[in-house]
Amino acid sequence: MKRILALDGGGIRGVFSLQILARIEELFRQKRADANLVLADVFDLFSGTSTGAIIATFLAWGKSVSEIERLYIERGAEMFARERWYRRWKAKYRADAIAQFFREIFCEEDGSPALLGSKRLRTLLLVMVRNASTGSAWPLWNNPAAKYSDRARENCNLDIPLWQLLRASTAAPTYFPPEDIKLGSKHFLFVDGGLTPFNNPSLAAVLMATMPGYRLCWPATRETLHLISVGTGAARARLPQKLAAKINMIDQIKYLAPAILGSVAVEQDLLCRVLGDCRHGATLDAEVGSLEAPSLFGPKEQKFTYVRYDRPFDVTPSEAKEIVRGRSAMDNLKLIPDLQKAGREYAQAYVQPEHLGPRR
Repeated sequence: MKRILALDGGGIRGVFSLQILARIEELFRQKRADANLVLADVFDLFSGTSTGAIIATFLAWGKSVSEIERLYIERGAEMFARERWYRRWKAKYRADAIAQFFREIFCEEDGSPALLGSKRLRTLLLVMVRNASTGSAWPLWNNPAAKYSDRARENCNLDIPLWQLLRASTAAPTYFPPEDIKLGSKHFLFVDGGLTPFNNPSLAAVLMATMPGYRLCWPATRETLHLISVGTGAARARLPQKLAAKINMIDQIKYLAPAILGSVAVEQDLLCRVLGDCRHGATLDAEVGSLEAPSLFGPKEQKFTYVRYDRPFDVTPSEAKEIVRGRSAMDNLKLIPDLQKAGREYAQAYVQPEHLGPRR
């Protein structure tokens, strides 16, 4: 069986995801009786968007979840270093600061920048970005058989430095400026992968792992493919409690992006539950429920087994209310203790050994 771990975007809310990953890692360590096991030992493909791309790359690099969490906590201020006041009309945070953070970690033994094709990546890695120059989503990965992994190409994706790829995937508009990446003789501007339909990259990861055009061609059955998808905490976008006639343009602008991104993320989750055998996931809505029973496809037709972990923060106790206060939740380092607490509570309640897939 092949295992895929897919990680949503969400800024500093990635700390919530890390608590779930810590529980998954703990369960695998118990199952294998190996206190030193890391998730790269048991997953075959990590995929991620934005903060999920950072975590996915750390995991593929062979780091433990506790090491990643320590980096988020101890060096979060570096990742979100404020831009100089006279440059904040361009972006809120400094691109050079977060780029230097990535450069320090993702390098070869000789100190040279590690590329997407680095042998130090222990598993397959898929990072979602948006090419703002072409207006299209670009899933970039280190599958050596992929069309754009051909070393004979001048624009071979395997030659992209990891630090630059992560800078691109986290270049959320207004937060960080776009990242300029040269591929062959052309320059492209890349922005946060959250500005694609794949802020939740689960379905994209399955399709790329199984569809012939992507040249990995893993078998797509319940017995051969298991997908675990981890969110950063969900909150439904809502207009202010006003009469319709009093809703203004500012209200609508603040509502627009979160509403679209949230709706697309739910749709990606729904499609995974329709195509796969959903072993665990929260209720999607009052009509379809959680889709833990086969829907359009019977057991023999389902393409993978699927687990979705995420917590709705807009129906939580008062101590978690700050987490859903608009865009500030994406970069507010003061929320880290709340995110840790919420994530640990969720992980203990919902992450179960039977969700991990059968022993290999």
